[in-house]
Amino acid sequence: MKKINITELASVVRSKNSGPYELTFDIIFKDRAAFEQARRSGVFTKELIAGLYNIDIDKVIGVVEFEAANAIKATIVRPVVSGALGETDVYGAQQNAPLLSIEVPVSSDFVKYLDS
Repeated sequence: MKKINITELASVVRSKNSGPYELTFDIIFKDRAAFEQARRSGVFTKELIAGLYNIDIDKVIGVVEFEAANAIKATIVRPVVSGALGETDVYGAQQNAPLLSIEVPVSSDFVKYLDS
C-alpha cells in the first residue's frame, strides 16, 4: 500500500490553544474521499500524537474524528501554560509542524483518484 504525506490530503493543518492548559491540532481534509482514507488508515491515534510531540500518552487528551467537517482533531496537555514564564507561543499557533511529517497509507483506487 502506498503512503502519501498529510499535505497531499489536507487543506488545513493547524494548532491553537484550547484554553491556557491545552493545545488542539486540527487536520481538515480536502474532501470526503481524503478524510475517509485517513480515517480508515488507523494512523491517527493517541500513540501517534504522543510520538510526534515526544510526550507521554496520558498527556494526549483525545483524538476525535469530525465527519461533518472532514476533520480530525487531537488535543494534548500544553507543555507550558499559555503566558507562563518561558512559554514561547502564547496562542499555540506555531505547534503544528510535527503533524506535517505524517504519512498515510492509501488504497490504489485513491491514488488513481488523486491522479485524475
